[in-house]
Amino acid sequence: MHETPAELAELQTLLDSSLSRSTGHLRSIVEGRTITAEQLTAVLTGMCTLALATVTAGGEPRVSGADGHFLHGRWVFGTARTAAKARHLAARPAASVAHLRGEDLGVFAHGTVEELNPLGGETVADWPEVLAYLQGHYGADAFDWEADVVYYRLRPHWMTVYAPDLGVLGAP
Repeated sequence: MHETPAELAELQTLLDSSLSRSTGHLRSIVEGRTITAEQLTAVLTGMCTLALATVTAGGEPRVSGADGHFLHGRWVFGTARTAAKARHLAARPAASVAHLRGEDLGVFAHGTVEELNPLGGETVADWPEVLAYLQGHYGADAFDWEADVVYYRLRPHWMTVYAPDLGVLGAP
């Protein structure tokens, strides 16, 4: 868990407000089958496979997989700088992500991405911390961290969690 108390409070507010703004249909599925921000961050450790949705220039949706890491209450994910999704996000930074573990966990978020390590540009202030985490996970020599890969952080405006049985997830 990498979240500060303030980040946990912000994430809990996002989860609560997102659910309250959801349709009655979604609320009927999720209410009573969700978990707190603190429980969520205890479950989302290490690499979590994401389904990442982007949009083409023609307005067509595209979904692809990405390695996701939940850090400070936000999804961080990367791709090759030459990938189609990198082009999509550079032009249209709105994105949606989903992390699913069978019928036991569903984490869904919509928001806008920020590029953490732009090629030839100024990185975000906490990129060194994120980079150290990623290098610890993948290995410092896994690839050229500046030229080969681009990393993004999703700044969600909506997020909800479906987790009907916390015990199945092995969370405290």
